[in-house]
Amino acid sequence: MGGAALVDGPVRLQVPATSANLGAGFDAFGLAVGLFDDLTFQAAQSGVQVEVEGEGVDDVPRDERHLVVRAMAAAFDAMGVRMPGVALACHNRIPHGRGLGSSSAAIVAGVLGARALVTDGERRLDDAAALDVAARLEGHPDNVAPCLLGGFTIAWQEDAGARAVRLEPAAGLAAVAYVPAEPVATEHARRLLPATVPHADAARNAGRAALLVHALTADPSLLLPATEDRLHQGYREPAMPRSAALVARLRADGVPAVISGAGPTVLALVPAADAEALAAAGEPGFRALPLTIERAGVRRPAG
Repeated sequence: MGGAALVDGPVRLQVPATSANLGAGFDAFGLAVGLFDDLTFQAAQSGVQVEVEGEGVDDVPRDERHLVVRAMAAAFDAMGVRMPGVALACHNRIPHGRGLGSSSAAIVAGVLGARALVTDGERRLDDAAALDVAARLEGHPDNVAPCLLGGFTIAWQEDAGARAVRLEPAAGLAAVAYVPAEPVATEHARRLLPATVPHADAARNAGRAALLVHALTADPSLLLPATEDRLHQGYREPAMPRSAALVARLRADGVPAVISGAGPTVLALVPAADAEALAAAGEPGFRALPLTIERAGVRRPAG
Protein backbone atom coordinates (compact mmCIF):
# COMPACT_ATOMS: atom_id res chain seq x y z
CA MET A 1 0.00 0.00 0.00
CA GLY A 2 1.53 3.26 -1.11
CA GLY A 3 1.29 6.91 -0.30
CA ALA A 4 -0.62 9.60 -2.13
CA ALA A 5 -0.84 13.36 -2.20
CA LEU A 6 -3.16 14.62 0.50
CA VAL A 7 -5.27 17.76 0.57
CA ASP A 8 -3.71 20.61 2.49
CA GLY A 9 -6.26 21.90 4.98
CA PRO A 10 -9.62 20.77 6.34
CA VAL A 11 -12.46 19.18 4.39
CA ARG A 12 -16.04 19.67 5.55
CA LEU A 13 -18.93 17.38 4.67
CA GLN A 14 -22.63 17.36 5.52
CA VAL A 15 -24.33 13.97 5.40
CA PRO A 16 -28.12 13.52 5.48
CA ALA A 17 -30.33 11.34 7.59
CA THR A 18 -32.17 8.61 5.73
CA SER A 19 -35.28 6.51 6.09
CA ALA A 20 -35.20 2.96 4.77
CA ASN A 21 -37.99 0.52 3.87
CA LEU A 22 -40.70 3.21 3.55
CA GLY A 23 -43.31 0.58 4.30
CA ALA A 24 -43.45 -1.85 1.39
CA GLY A 25 -39.84 -1.50 0.21
CA PHE A 26 -38.24 -3.66 2.90
CA ASP A 27 -34.43 -3.79 2.69
CA ALA A 28 -34.48 -2.08 -0.72
CA PHE A 29 -35.93 1.44 -0.66
CA GLY A 30 -34.41 4.50 0.98
CA LEU A 31 -35.05 8.23 1.11
CA ALA A 32 -32.68 11.04 2.11
CA VAL A 33 -34.16 13.72 4.36
CA GLY A 34 -33.00 17.18 5.40
CA LEU A 35 -31.36 16.52 8.76
CA PHE A 36 -27.56 16.60 8.64
CA ASP A 37 -24.48 15.59 10.54
CA ASP A 38 -21.68 18.09 9.94
CA LEU A 39 -18.11 16.76 9.90
CA THR A 40 -14.68 18.29 9.37
CA PHE A 41 -11.69 16.14 8.39
CA GLN A 42 -8.01 17.03 8.35
CA ALA A 43 -4.97 14.87 7.72
CA ALA A 44 -2.37 14.90 10.48
CA GLN A 45 1.14 13.54 10.90
CA SER A 46 0.00 10.76 13.21
CA GLY A 47 -2.67 9.63 15.64
CA VAL A 48 -6.44 10.00 15.75
CA GLN A 49 -8.15 12.97 17.34
CA VAL A 50 -11.96 12.97 17.52
CA GLU A 51 -14.21 15.75 18.77
CA VAL A 52 -17.96 15.19 19.07
CA GLU A 53 -20.89 17.41 19.92
CA GLY A 54 -24.62 16.90 19.64
CA GLU A 55 -26.30 13.51 19.33
CA GLY A 56 -24.39 10.59 20.85
CA VAL A 57 -21.89 12.85 22.59
CA ASP A 58 -21.85 10.66 25.71
CA ASP A 59 -21.80 7.33 23.90
CA VAL A 60 -19.36 7.30 20.98
CA PRO A 61 -15.62 6.54 21.28
CA ARG A 62 -13.02 9.22 20.64
CA ASP A 63 -10.35 7.05 19.03
CA GLU A 64 -9.87 4.66 16.12
CA ARG A 65 -12.99 2.75 17.22
CA HIS A 66 -15.21 5.68 16.17
CA LEU A 67 -17.36 4.52 13.26
CA VAL A 68 -16.34 7.43 11.02
CA VAL A 69 -12.66 6.63 11.57
CA ARG A 70 -13.25 2.93 10.90
CA ALA A 71 -14.98 3.85 7.64
CA MET A 72 -12.08 6.12 6.73
CA ALA A 73 -9.66 3.25 7.27
CA ALA A 74 -11.70 1.01 4.96
CA ALA A 75 -11.81 3.71 2.28
CA PHE A 76 -8.07 4.40 2.44
CA ASP A 77 -7.50 0.66 2.11
CA ALA A 78 -9.81 0.51 -0.93
CA MET A 79 -7.91 3.40 -2.52
CA GLY A 80 -4.57 1.72 -1.88
CA VAL A 81 -3.43 4.66 0.26
CA ARG A 82 -1.77 4.48 3.65
CA MET A 83 -4.07 6.14 6.16
CA PRO A 84 -2.54 9.28 7.66
CA GLY A 85 -3.19 10.65 11.10
CA VAL A 86 -6.65 12.18 11.33
CA ALA A 87 -8.26 15.09 13.13
CA LEU A 88 -12.04 14.67 13.02
CA ALA A 89 -14.74 16.99 14.36
CA CYS A 90 -18.37 15.80 14.36
CA HIS A 91 -21.47 17.89 14.97
CA ASN A 92 -24.19 15.24 15.11
CA ARG A 93 -27.84 16.12 14.53
CA ILE A 94 -29.15 12.70 13.43
CA PRO A 95 -30.57 10.83 16.46
CA HIS A 96 -28.78 7.57 17.24
CA GLY A 97 -30.65 4.27 17.35
CA ARG A 98 -33.91 5.73 16.06
CA GLY A 99 -34.13 4.41 12.48
CA LEU A 100 -32.90 7.56 10.72
CA GLY A 101 -29.64 6.14 9.38
CA SER A 102 -27.15 7.55 11.88
CA SER A 103 -24.70 4.68 11.38
CA SER A 104 -25.01 4.91 7.59
CA ALA A 105 -24.37 8.64 7.78
CA ALA A 106 -21.22 8.01 9.83
CA ILE A 107 -20.02 5.35 7.40
CA VAL A 108 -20.70 7.40 4.27
CA ALA A 109 -19.06 10.42 5.89
CA GLY A 110 -15.96 8.40 6.69
CA VAL A 111 -15.70 6.89 3.22
CA LEU A 112 -16.19 10.20 1.41
CA GLY A 113 -14.12 12.10 3.95
CA ALA A 114 -11.18 9.81 3.28
CA ARG A 115 -11.71 10.16 -0.47
CA ALA A 116 -11.82 13.94 -0.19
CA LEU A 117 -8.51 14.01 1.69
CA VAL A 118 -6.74 12.34 -1.26
CA THR A 119 -6.09 14.66 -4.19
CA ASP A 120 -7.05 12.03 -6.76
CA GLY A 121 -9.52 10.27 -4.46
CA GLU A 122 -12.43 10.28 -6.91
CA ARG A 123 -10.30 8.52 -9.51
CA ARG A 124 -9.26 5.89 -6.99
CA LEU A 125 -12.76 5.45 -5.49
CA ASP A 126 -15.74 6.45 -7.62
CA ASP A 127 -19.30 6.58 -6.28
CA ALA A 128 -20.05 2.96 -7.21
CA ALA A 129 -16.98 1.75 -5.34
CA ALA A 130 -17.74 4.08 -2.41
CA LEU A 131 -21.26 2.63 -2.21
CA ASP A 132 -19.86 -0.89 -2.07
CA VAL A 133 -17.34 -0.04 0.66
CA ALA A 134 -20.06 1.64 2.70
CA ALA A 135 -22.55 -1.21 2.20
CA ARG A 136 -19.99 -3.80 3.32
CA LEU A 137 -19.39 -1.84 6.51
CA GLU A 138 -23.11 -1.32 7.18
CA GLY A 139 -24.10 -4.85 6.14
CA HIS A 140 -26.70 -3.70 3.60
CA PRO A 141 -27.07 -0.79 1.14
CA ASP A 142 -30.61 0.50 1.78
CA ASN A 143 -29.54 3.44 3.99
CA VAL A 144 -26.07 4.17 2.64
CA ALA A 145 -27.42 4.51 -0.92
CA PRO A 146 -29.72 7.53 -0.29
CA CYS A 147 -27.15 9.05 2.06
CA LEU A 148 -24.55 8.95 -0.72
CA LEU A 149 -26.78 9.69 -3.71
CA GLY A 150 -29.67 11.71 -2.27
CA GLY A 151 -33.30 11.47 -3.29
CA PHE A 152 -35.14 8.14 -3.46
CA THR A 153 -33.01 5.06 -4.04
CA ILE A 154 -33.53 1.39 -4.80
CA ALA A 155 -30.57 -0.67 -3.62
CA TRP A 156 -29.66 -4.32 -3.94
CA GLN A 157 -26.77 -6.74 -3.59
CA GLU A 158 -25.11 -8.70 -6.40
CA ASP A 159 -22.23 -11.14 -6.24
CA ALA A 160 -19.94 -8.31 -7.31
CA GLY A 161 -21.19 -6.00 -4.55
CA ALA A 162 -23.82 -3.40 -3.74
CA ARG A 163 -25.74 -1.57 -6.45
CA ALA A 164 -28.24 1.28 -6.36
CA VAL A 165 -30.27 3.49 -8.64
CA ARG A 166 -31.41 6.98 -7.74
CA LEU A 167 -34.85 8.29 -8.70
CA GLU A 168 -36.09 11.85 -8.37
CA PRO A 169 -38.77 12.27 -5.69
CA ALA A 170 -41.95 14.03 -6.73
CA ALA A 171 -41.97 17.79 -6.37
CA GLY A 172 -43.72 19.19 -3.32
CA LEU A 173 -43.09 16.13 -1.12
CA ALA A 174 -41.85 16.49 2.46
CA ALA A 175 -41.82 14.44 5.65
CA VAL A 176 -42.43 14.64 9.37
CA ALA A 177 -40.30 12.43 11.62
CA TYR A 178 -41.74 11.50 15.01
CA VAL A 179 -38.71 10.62 17.11
CA PRO A 180 -39.29 8.90 20.48
CA ALA A 181 -36.97 9.41 23.42
CA GLU A 182 -35.83 5.79 23.67
CA PRO A 183 -33.89 3.95 20.96
CA VAL A 184 -34.45 0.43 19.65
CA ALA A 185 -31.45 -1.64 18.59
CA THR A 186 -31.60 -2.60 14.92
CA GLU A 187 -30.36 -6.09 15.82
CA HIS A 188 -33.27 -6.56 18.25
CA ALA A 189 -35.82 -5.34 15.70
CA ARG A 190 -34.41 -7.66 13.04
CA ARG A 191 -34.51 -10.68 15.36
CA LEU A 192 -38.28 -10.28 15.60
CA LEU A 193 -38.71 -10.99 11.90
CA PRO A 194 -39.86 -14.52 11.01
CA ALA A 195 -37.86 -16.81 8.75
CA THR A 196 -40.85 -17.17 6.39
CA VAL A 197 -43.99 -15.16 5.59
CA PRO A 198 -47.25 -16.17 3.91
CA HIS A 199 -47.07 -16.16 0.14
CA ALA A 200 -50.11 -13.87 -0.05
CA ASP A 201 -48.37 -11.28 2.12
CA ALA A 202 -45.22 -11.42 -0.01
CA ALA A 203 -47.27 -11.02 -3.19
CA ARG A 204 -49.21 -8.09 -1.74
CA ASN A 205 -46.00 -6.36 -0.69
CA ALA A 206 -44.48 -6.83 -4.14
CA GLY A 207 -47.42 -5.00 -5.67
CA ARG A 208 -47.31 -2.25 -3.09
CA ALA A 209 -43.55 -1.80 -3.58
CA ALA A 210 -44.04 -1.36 -7.31
CA LEU A 211 -46.80 1.16 -6.64
CA LEU A 212 -44.56 2.97 -4.12
CA VAL A 213 -41.97 3.70 -6.81
CA HIS A 214 -44.68 5.42 -8.86
CA ALA A 215 -46.19 7.20 -5.86
CA LEU A 216 -42.87 8.61 -4.61
CA THR A 217 -41.73 9.81 -8.01
CA ALA A 218 -44.90 10.78 -9.86
CA ASP A 219 -48.13 10.63 -7.87
CA PRO A 220 -47.92 11.18 -4.08
CA SER A 221 -51.72 10.91 -3.85
CA LEU A 222 -51.16 7.13 -3.94
CA LEU A 223 -48.72 7.05 -1.01
CA LEU A 224 -51.26 5.76 1.52
CA PRO A 225 -51.96 2.45 -0.24
CA ALA A 226 -48.39 2.30 -1.59
CA THR A 227 -46.82 2.34 1.89
CA GLU A 228 -48.90 -0.55 3.22
CA ASP A 229 -46.62 -3.28 4.57
CA ARG A 230 -47.04 -6.91 5.62
CA LEU A 231 -43.41 -8.04 5.75
CA HIS A 232 -41.81 -6.31 8.73
CA GLN A 233 -43.69 -3.60 10.61
CA GLY A 234 -46.29 -5.82 12.24
CA TYR A 235 -43.70 -8.32 13.41
CA ARG A 236 -41.65 -5.55 15.04
CA GLU A 237 -44.57 -4.04 16.95
CA PRO A 238 -43.62 -5.70 20.29
CA ALA A 239 -40.33 -3.75 20.27
CA MET A 240 -42.05 -0.39 19.61
CA PRO A 241 -45.76 -0.53 20.51
CA ARG A 242 -46.19 3.26 20.82
CA SER A 243 -44.64 3.78 17.38
CA ALA A 244 -46.85 1.10 15.86
CA ALA A 245 -49.90 2.73 17.45
CA LEU A 246 -48.90 6.13 16.06
CA VAL A 247 -48.51 4.67 12.56
CA ALA A 248 -52.01 3.18 12.84
CA ARG A 249 -53.54 6.48 14.05
CA LEU A 250 -51.91 8.55 11.34
CA ARG A 251 -52.91 6.10 8.62
CA ALA A 252 -56.48 6.02 9.92
CA ASP A 253 -56.46 9.82 9.40
CA GLY A 254 -55.28 9.37 5.83
CA VAL A 255 -51.60 10.25 6.46
CA PRO A 256 -49.08 7.89 4.78
CA ALA A 257 -47.01 6.87 7.80
CA VAL A 258 -44.42 4.13 8.23
CA ILE A 259 -41.83 2.90 10.67
CA SER A 260 -38.56 4.53 9.62
CA GLY A 261 -35.96 1.83 9.03
CA ALA A 262 -35.89 -0.56 11.97
CA GLY A 263 -37.64 2.08 14.11
CA PRO A 264 -38.74 3.37 16.44
CA THR A 265 -39.08 6.72 14.58
CA VAL A 266 -42.29 7.13 12.60
CA LEU A 267 -42.06 8.87 9.22
CA ALA A 268 -45.07 10.59 7.66
CA LEU A 269 -44.83 11.51 3.98
CA VAL A 270 -46.85 14.66 3.36
CA PRO A 271 -47.16 17.65 1.03
CA ALA A 272 -44.50 20.23 1.85
CA ALA A 273 -47.23 22.79 2.57
CA ASP A 274 -48.56 20.58 5.40
CA ALA A 275 -45.34 19.48 7.09
CA GLU A 276 -44.86 22.42 9.47
CA ALA A 277 -48.46 22.33 10.71
CA LEU A 278 -48.44 18.57 11.19
CA ALA A 279 -45.18 18.74 13.15
CA ALA A 280 -46.48 21.68 15.23
CA ALA A 281 -49.54 19.63 16.23
CA GLY A 282 -47.08 17.27 17.92
CA GLU A 283 -47.58 13.84 19.44
CA PRO A 284 -47.11 13.04 23.14
CA GLY A 285 -43.88 11.11 23.74
CA PHE A 286 -42.39 12.03 20.37
CA ARG A 287 -40.29 14.90 19.04
CA ALA A 288 -41.87 15.94 15.73
CA LEU A 289 -39.43 17.21 13.10
CA PRO A 290 -40.60 18.70 9.77
CA LEU A 291 -38.10 17.59 7.13
CA THR A 292 -37.42 18.38 3.52
CA ILE A 293 -36.58 15.62 1.06
CA GLU A 294 -32.83 15.87 0.49
CA ARG A 295 -32.16 15.56 -3.22
CA ALA A 296 -28.37 15.92 -3.39
CA GLY A 297 -27.10 13.53 -0.70
CA VAL A 298 -23.67 14.27 0.80
CA ARG A 299 -22.61 17.85 0.20
CA ARG A 300 -19.56 20.04 0.73
CA PRO A 301 -20.78 23.39 2.04
CA ALA A 302 -19.11 26.52 0.82
CA GLY A 303 -16.74 28.35 3.13
